Amino acid sequence: MTKMTQHDSTATPSSDQTGQPVETELRAWKPAVLRGLRLRCPNCGEGKLLKGYLKVQHSCGSCGQELHHNRADDGPAYLTILLVGHLLGFALHITYMQFRPEPLTLALIMSLVTISASLFLLPRMKGLVVAYQWAKRMHGF
Repeated sequence: MTKMTQHDSTATPSSDQTGQPVETELRAWKPAVLRGLRLRCPNCGEGKLLKGYLKVQHSCGSCGQELHHNRADDGPAYLTILLVGHLLGFALHITYMQFRPEPLTLALIMSLVTISASLFLLPRMKGLVVAYQWAKRMHGF
């Protein structure tokens, strides 16, 4: 019976099918995700991750890390819906139980909270997904 050993975080030489060397050094995903949530480059934490509202930069302006191949697709939208839905459920319950507002007032307030939270969280969730892909070398699938 053979023992399974963990690989250390150093780079091991390997090559792909074309004979080109492939980097296999492990990247820490926690700092990368935290940088992504701050909308910063997952590599250096200095350059901007997004240009505009949701468009990923071609490369980092500080360290030159290529970011264009990372695609988040629908993941950030699902994460945003998940978070906002859970937060809104608690907010709706607490607001109704504490203040008993009129139904129209409650609907307007919760609609405003939903739209604001969604617009705030969506780019941050995209940063999180792109940074996680970068850390795990997923390269946008």
